[in-house]
Amino acid sequence: MAFSAWKVNKSWASLFFIASMLWWSAVYAHLAPNFYDETCPQALPIVKSAIKETLDQEPRMGASLLRLQFHDCFVNGCDGSVLLDDTPTFTGEKSSGANANSLRGFEVIDIIKTQIENVCTGVVSCADILAVATRDSVVQLGGPSWTVMLGRRDSTTASLNDANNNLPGPFSSLTSLISAFQAQGLSAEDMVVLSGAHTIGQASCQFFRSRIYNESNIDNEFAASLQENCPFNSGAGDFNLAPLDSLTANGFDNTYYKNLRSGKGLFHSDQELFNGGSADAQVTTYSTDQQAFFTDFVAAMVRMGNTKPLTGTQGEIRTNCRRIN
Repeated sequence: MAFSAWKVNKSWASLFFIASMLWWSAVYAHLAPNFYDETCPQALPIVKSAIKETLDQEPRMGASLLRLQFHDCFVNGCDGSVLLDDTPTFTGEKSSGANANSLRGFEVIDIIKTQIENVCTGVVSCADILAVATRDSVVQLGGPSWTVMLGRRDSTTASLNDANNNLPGPFSSLTSLISAFQAQGLSAEDMVVLSGAHTIGQASCQFFRSRIYNESNIDNEFAASLQENCPFNSGAGDFNLAPLDSLTANGFDNTYYKNLRSGKGLFHSDQELFNGGSADAQVTTYSTDQQAFFTDFVAAMVRMGNTKPLTGTQGEIRTNCRRIN
């Protein structure tokens, strides 16, 4: 009986695998790196030029755009839903706990969208603009490049509830981080390498205060230096900023992982990746081999960027990224 049951379960597993592969094949049939070659060949050069101009003026914006795509893809897929503004009858994702008063870069996407609409009206989605802008930001800051699959369409809705529940936070444990990524079809290894995005950018005192005053797995001098600009009392200096990577704040490299091995992770969730757990070996590898980090980061970004895209006739191509047509 046990053997027969195993055979039945194996058959169902095989059928499920085949069905899953057919579904993914159908999705990828609509996504292609050259999706706009005929309909809007100017699109990618416009994005690249705008990102260079933006980051030349404010390098930090590269990290903000990278975070913006993360927060889009983790809520019902990479569909541009995070870009939608609230209206009197609609509440979007911008006011969620993980996004309010911290997510930024919307105006950069607006500028790029306007420039593209001027030459290719109603052709290029906001979701694709964000995906390409993210890639170009990483490259501009010294990181690796990758081929962005294109052809996503924009969502006509958003989910405040899912934004509150799906996005991992700075106080997360290793277990909850792994679970949050697995819920998006990403592995524990993907989580570790994508966390390397914290090699650029800055964070507010309110998100690392408890770590620098209450945790023991932190370099003492590092904690003391942060305390100078992040007072102990809640409410005081909540929005004072500190770099996620204090050594190369605007350079996309593997210093983040070196920092973790020295007890210099800014967030509790950062240091969880090197705290005697299952992620320690991967962190060690990336801390000594930047090319390994870059290679794995590229692969993971492609996987994340292809999370549940809207394609074909699904969704729409917004003419304004902040509202549905």
